[in-house]
Amino acid sequence: MPQVNGRFVPDMKSPRIADNEEPAAERACDFRPVDKGFTKEMALAEAERCMDCKKPLCVEGCPVNINIPKFIEKIREEDFGGALDIIREESMLPAICGRVCPQENQCEGKCVRGKKSEPVAIGQLERFVGDQPELASKPKMAPKNGKKVAVVGSGPSGITCAGELARNGFDVTVFEAFFTGGGVLVYGIPEFRLPKAVVKREIDGLEELGVKFEYNSVVGNITTADELFEKGFDAIYVATGAGLPKFLNVPGENLPNVFFANEYLTRVNLMKANNFPEYDTPTKHGKNVVVFGGGNVAMDAVRTAKRLGAERAIIAYRRTEDEMPARRAELHHAKAEGVEVMPLVSPLEFVAGEDGTVCAVKVQKMELGEPDESGRRRPVPIEGAIEEIPCDVVISAIGTNANPFAKKIGGKMELNKWGYIVADEETGQTTDPRIWAGGDIVTGAATVILAMGAGKKAAASITKAAAEGQI
Repeated sequence: MPQVNGRFVPDMKSPRIADNEEPAAERACDFRPVDKGFTKEMALAEAERCMDCKKPLCVEGCPVNINIPKFIEKIREEDFGGALDIIREESMLPAICGRVCPQENQCEGKCVRGKKSEPVAIGQLERFVGDQPELASKPKMAPKNGKKVAVVGSGPSGITCAGELARNGFDVTVFEAFFTGGGVLVYGIPEFRLPKAVVKREIDGLEELGVKFEYNSVVGNITTADELFEKGFDAIYVATGAGLPKFLNVPGENLPNVFFANEYLTRVNLMKANNFPEYDTPTKHGKNVVVFGGGNVAMDAVRTAKRLGAERAIIAYRRTEDEMPARRAELHHAKAEGVEVMPLVSPLEFVAGEDGTVCAVKVQKMELGEPDESGRRRPVPIEGAIEEIPCDVVISAIGTNANPFAKKIGGKMELNKWGYIVADEETGQTTDPRIWAGGDIVTGAATVILAMGAGKKAAASITKAAAEGQI
């Protein structure tokens, strides 16, 4: 690598290494991963672009504060195991985060290279080493402290907290409602974005740390917080997510083949409905599919529909493409795969056909008015501008509400008026001093890495509470 006076000199002329993607026309026909990841040669070339800043703003942009310049330096040295060790000091899920984190708004969004050219492909480099777990050193484990913690939910927040606690000497049991671990990572994110084998690999790694998993265990139904304490648990971390769908509240929403995105994606991602009848779970393979929403979940749903044979797959959004909250990469991938974007429309009514199933949706055309509380311009109806779109499947992906099981878990946790758990922003501790909470059940629907950050903070707080004799 180039050096001046013993110090690394970045390659300031080379453009960012392009993503290693499958051809759009081919990948849209099946569930193969869209992005194949960097080769060794690609990773080394991209690592040469890092400026090794004295004040690395990329670290500030990372919700779990990974030492990004240091792990990239290890890649340049071809010490890939060392790079992974550095990442794992702060994050247990590099192969996952490298694939699904919105780096453009976080670490890469802060990258100094990005001010005059393109930022370093930090996410791709993280994934590159994350996909080589066999090179990592065994994690350092603190001596057992005799404390037991129950983690409710095995999504990104729950498993992050569980891993951190296990490394800190706790006896940890994760209670998961589904028959497998991963939460939204397995039921919400499609195989073409995040292969299930990658998630399983991370879960297996936690089990090697001593974390125990109890599946098909719905805390709030089979047991409560008080009963867990009676069984000898000293603390509880609640990470149930926010999986209750929001309704569109328009006529015909209850028609057959009108799905909520969580239900639709769960059927395909977790229950293999795409392989029916080889697997028992059915789902409608629509030819004309309309998805309402503009976030990553909407993109996942419409791209899944395309892979299930949709000849016309539409994203219908009440604002324009510029206001869509989805990652730009996801929107780009969707359009490349043949997804149509229909901006500035809002659903008015789902129309039933002769067989009683949905056959069309009436939409109200909109225009953008003044900004709302989020800072985005508010969509305003255009009087008399109504259109009917033929469809045989509709998917609603306009967001989620709090998981109602949060209330059923019990304890002395306070919930806000929307049903989310009230927890300290820095520690995750709730109004019950023995219960912590984090992730979407506290913040509402957010990103994987923010949920992980909450799990990490809670683990640190629980560790401190144990050391001080508070639990």
